[in-house]
Amino acid sequence: MGRPRKFVEADVLTRASEAFAKQGYGGTSVDDLARATGVGKQSLYNAFGGKRELFLKALSAKTAEAIALVDEELGSETSTPLEGIKAQVLRMAITFSDPAPSGFFVTKAAVEMADQDEEVAQSALAAYESLEAIYRHCIEDAQASGEVDGSANAGELAGYFVAITRGMEVLGAAGVGRARLTGIAVTSLSVLPLVHAG
Repeated sequence: MGRPRKFVEADVLTRASEAFAKQGYGGTSVDDLARATGVGKQSLYNAFGGKRELFLKALSAKTAEAIALVDEELGSETSTPLEGIKAQVLRMAITFSDPAPSGFFVTKAAVEMADQDEEVAQSALAAYESLEAIYRHCIEDAQASGEVDGSANAGELAGYFVAITRGMEVLGAAGVGRARLTGIAVTSLSVLPLVHAG
């Protein structure tokens, strides 16, 4: 017998997350995961401990990746904070209208499992709180730069944008098209209390 083929953990987690996102946790078997990742079942068990353990590790990895992307987009030095929020929310509308969107894996996991798995619920809550903090800092920067009314509650606005973008993800998964999601994104931006020169 030859030696077991080595694999890159990050690649396995990416492929596993794609399988879970497409079929759900309940609809994804270990055989499905072996096919999706190209790694034998026994090797998956040896490396990750089982289906649930692989799911949680994939969830953690993809969530961190998605949060880092939002942080990068809203922290760009090539645009103002307000421009960053507008661009990011509109990009979400485009992303979630894709027939096979990459999406935010934690939202799919939360919808399916948060009410029955405390660890998934805690992971989802932590992810949403991280996103809210990123939006809040960006809105506070927009207030400091004079783009957004300084008396507005940055925390509540941040929570609003987390709810809007995650809601658009669920709608996109249900088949709502790009034009409708873009309209929702544009409308959501109108809630920002802008400071108008003049």
